[in-house]
Amino acid sequence: MDWLTDLDAAWAWIALGLALAAFEMIVPGVYLIWLAVAALATGALTFVFDFGVAVQVIDFVSLSLIAVYTARRVFSEQPIQSSDPLLNNRVGRLVGQTGTVTVAIEHGEGRIHQGDSDWTARGPELPAGARVRIVGFDGATLIVEPLTLIADEGTAPPRASPDADA
Repeated sequence: MDWLTDLDAAWAWIALGLALAAFEMIVPGVYLIWLAVAALATGALTFVFDFGVAVQVIDFVSLSLIAVYTARRVFSEQPIQSSDPLLNNRVGRLVGQTGTVTVAIEHGEGRIHQGDSDWTARGPELPAGARVRIVGFDGATLIVEPLTLIADEGTAPPRASPDADA
């Protein structure tokens, strides 16, 4: 009857692994999947070998640590490339946009309006109402420069070549 208790323990580990994998789909983050892998591997090893409960727990903990640290190392060396790396970086998405100075920038600091928000800004001395381009950020402070249009610089806008329409 020992094989029956070993069989039950193996199924318990496999059930735990499947439950952890299911929770991974519900809970945000990639953490539980590595514990699920360790539980499934412990279940498979318990099927093959006659491990006691203490060895099964040690096996699970060891495999969990190995899985987590291996995955962490692999993902830190080969990060997943996002099609939108600024998805959750609202300030980063503003770089390149234009805004209007709402509180004059004096001594390097002022406020600008961009989109539906007012932002603290740093840049050269500019009066309220001036148009600016956002060129960077430092925390939640936008770094701006005066918006200069091509016509303001005294040069003609680039003309399209005749072959551009073809």
